Order: sequence, then structure tokens, then C-alpha cells
Amino acid sequence: MTLTDQVIKNIIRKLIKGKDYRIEIVTLINAEFLQYVIDFFKKIVEAKLKNNGITVNWYKEEFLNPKLPPKEIAINSGLNNKTITNMYNTANRKIVIEASSEHYDTLYNAIKELTEAEHELDLKLTIKFRSVSVDLNVSESLIVINTLAVKRAELRGGLWSTAGKRAEKYLMTTLCKIFDVPAQYYDQSRVPESMREVDFYLINDSEFYRCEVKLMGKGNPESADAIFARESRIFVADKLSDLNKQQATKLNCEWIELRSAEGYKRFSRILQKLGVPHTVFNDDIDRKLDIIFEEMFK
Repeated sequence: MTLTDQVIKNIIRKLIKGKDYRIEIVTLINAEFLQYVIDFFKKIVEAKLKNNGITVNWYKEEFLNPKLPPKEIAINSGLNNKTITNMYNTANRKIVIEASSEHYDTLYNAIKELTEAEHELDLKLTIKFRSVSVDLNVSESLIVINTLAVKRAELRGGLWSTAGKRAEKYLMTTLCKIFDVPAQYYDQSRVPESMREVDFYLINDSEFYRCEVKLMGKGNPESADAIFARESRIFVADKLSDLNKQQATKLNCEWIELRSAEGYKRFSRILQKLGVPHTVFNDDIDRKLDIIFEEMFK
């Protein structure tokens, strides 16, 4: 499963209606993680069909196999590519394999020492699939649990980041469509190539108004400071502190706080101030969003 159009639509609808969108990402993380767990356990059971037993050496040979994708090798060893990159300034295949093998050995030795010290601890993980049963001892169970923990952390970081980036342009386009802004005033293909690192631009004649979206929570001044430092003209956020709003106003940056009551309607006043043609919207927002989504997500 990936970030589907439906999830993006759910996120935007909740943002426009001033509701918290985070449950959509949490639900997606849960779905992807649980599917990963099932697939991972199936691999262990399948290995049981080929091997007499599950051993630590087998785990290393099977799950740290150099033929696997580097990202998968890293996760199976209890690392992720980002950590390896930070450690070695690269994440090429050779480095990932070497780092993963070294880390796995260190992890296994740490688990071995722990289980020997905690000799009263008894843990057995049993996986059953189609009449095949696999039992993992304490050390093997802890290695599997650690791998799953690392995978969930990776999914969590990746999906939160991806959700924000995927939703940003759709959100700005939706705002424009709610107020019937003519397409040429937000046609991103008109933006010069050198300026396209920014989330979104409103365009009025030869003026390009930098718009940035941060789906941050209240009390994240660092994110807001970065926006102001880039001299953005419009700042759209989930929640803003009073200080954020004061900073924006002082720097002539128009702001929209979507979590406030009908916060999206502030966009109409901004359009008017910038001289961008639009219409005032006071109708059923759900019906309007249905029409917009049907067009955007054909």
C-alpha cells in the first residue's frame, strides 16, 4: 500500500474543515506496518520448509543476504539507510552490506549477553501458517522484534514526510478551486524552472507569489522561521502560534491557519489583496470538495 489518492483526499478534506488530519497518516502507518509484519513472518515460515531449524546463522544468511535490496538488508539488521548514510556519508550497496553485518553481530552479542544475564526470562515466539509452526527462542525473538521496531520507525518517518509533500500542492490547488481562481493564476508550468523548489506559486501578470505549506502543529517556531527567512508571500499551516502570526504580519507574509474556524476562507481575502481574480464561497464545502476531487483525481 502507498499513499493513495483517497488518503490525500481525506487529509485535504480534514484540513479544509479545520479538523486534525493526523489519524489518516497513523491509519496508513498501521496498515503498512501490519502488512509488513505478516509478510516478514511468512518469510520465516517459508524458510522452515527449506531448513531443519531457525538459527541465528540462518537468520543472518537469509535476511542479510547480499542479493537482497540494500534497504531491506539494513532493516533486517536493525538499521536503516538514513542512519547508515549519517554514519558513513554514503549508502551504497557495499557500505550497507558491511555496516549491516557489523551491526547485526553487535546486536546479537548484546542480546546474547542480556539473555544470559536475565536467565529467568523465558520468551518464545511461535508463528503458525498453513499447518507449519516455527518456534523462535529468546535471542531469535528479540532480533525479530527489533527488526519490526526499526521498520515501524522507518515507515513512520517516511510516511509523515511523504504525506506532507504529497498533500501540499493538492491543498493549494484545492484552495484555488474553492474560490474559482482561473487556472492561469496558479498554473505551475508557468513558473520558471529555477523557482520550482517552492511548494506553490500564485501568479498575477509577471508577479510570482511564493506560497509555502507546513502541516505543523502549534509550537513549531523553527518551521515558521524557515518560511519567513525565504520571504514567502503566503504561509499556509495547520496550526500557528500567536507569535507565528505576529512574525508573518510584520514581514508582510499573509497567513492561513486551517485549524481555526473556517480558516480556509482567509484565502479569499489574500487573493483580493494580491489582485488575483476569484469568487466568494459561502456554499456547502463538502459538496464543493466532492466536485473538486472528482476533477483532480480522475
